[in-house]
Amino acid sequence: MIEKLIIVTNNPLSFKNFKKSYESVYIEGDVREVYKKVRDMIHLGHRLLTHPLMSSVKPNMTPYRTICVSYEKCAKCDMESLTLMEGSIATLEKFLSMKPIPEYTEAVKYDFQVIDYDLINHALN
Repeated sequence: MIEKLIIVTNNPLSFKNFKKSYESVYIEGDVREVYKKVRDMIHLGHRLLTHPLMSSVKPNMTPYRTICVSYEKCAKCDMESLTLMEGSIATLEKFLSMKPIPEYTEAVKYDFQVIDYDLINHALN
C-alpha cells in the first residue's frame, strides 16, 4: 500500500473510505471538475499515480471519478502527467458532446460509486 499520496474525488464513497488513510480532496462537482483540479495540481508539481480514464466505463457514463496524485511535488511540472491529463479532459469533452451523463436513480449512482471506489482500492493494494 502506498502511504503518501493524495486522493482527488467527487465520489462520496471513495472520500469516506480513503480520508482516514490518505490526504483526500473532495470535489463538489462533476467529473470535469475532478479532472480540472487534478490538472491544476499537476501544474503545481504533483504527478499522476492512477490513470484518469481507468476502467472500461466510458467517461460519459459514470458521474464519479477518483484519481491519485503524488503527495510530494516535483520542482517542475511533470509533462507526461500533464499530457495524459489534458488528453483525458479532451476525451471526456468529446464523449460528453456526443451524449451527456444520464440522470441516474440513487441506486444506480451508488453502483457507480462502488465501481469507482473498487478500482482505486485495488490499484492501491
